[in-house]
Amino acid sequence: MRLHWHEMHRQVMASHKFKVGQTVAYAPSHIGMVATARAYKIVRLMPNEGSERLYRIKAIAEVCERVARESELSQTALPG
Repeated sequence: MRLHWHEMHRQVMASHKFKVGQTVAYAPSHIGMVATARAYKIVRLMPNEGSERLYRIKAIAEVCERVARESELSQTALPG
């Protein structure tokens, strides 16, 4: 049985731990990368990169969005 693109997309995105609009803490794993804020909002769920789930995130104080691995994110006590 062949799945339509939107059905495959839905299944992949359903496996993400965090949801769009959720507030998360970001701790970059790259040396030299600095998080400019404590709290980031999930802007978009992205397809996996290998076995790692990816997210587009943004801090209120930042102009640009970032791409973060799920392993770099954690739940925060902040509302959102």
